[in-house]
Amino acid sequence: MNRTGISAALNDLLFNTDITVAEAVDRHFTAQYRQRTDGEWADRTQFAEHISHLRTVVADGSVTVHEELWDGGRYADRHTVDVTKKDGSTVSMEVYVFADLAPDGRFHRIEETTLMLRGSDADRNLGSAR
Repeated sequence: MNRTGISAALNDLLFNTDITVAEAVDRHFTAQYRQRTDGEWADRTQFAEHISHLRTVVADGSVTVHEELWDGGRYADRHTVDVTKKDGSTVSMEVYVFADLAPDGRFHRIEETTLMLRGSDADRNLGSAR
């Protein structure tokens, strides 16, 4: 089974401009995907809107996975996302993820909590901004 992980998904979603948001979402997330970020739920359509918005804001960045665990259809990780925005400012967020994977290895549900390490007050909602 091919299974996705946060690094592969975020790199495709945010930094791989050779593919569309729709292609990136299809590659890593099921049709019934839903996500809760800092207590706010989003369905797959809202999630794709969020990623489309981020692509208008983010110029470049990287994902560093600190810890990652797969256990059958369960996934957990702690990672840091560092981005340079198109206005030149930088944001760094640490993210704690618990997720369910579909049998085909794509994310079916993610629940995450974000902690801003660097950035402005306006960047605090970057994890769920649409």
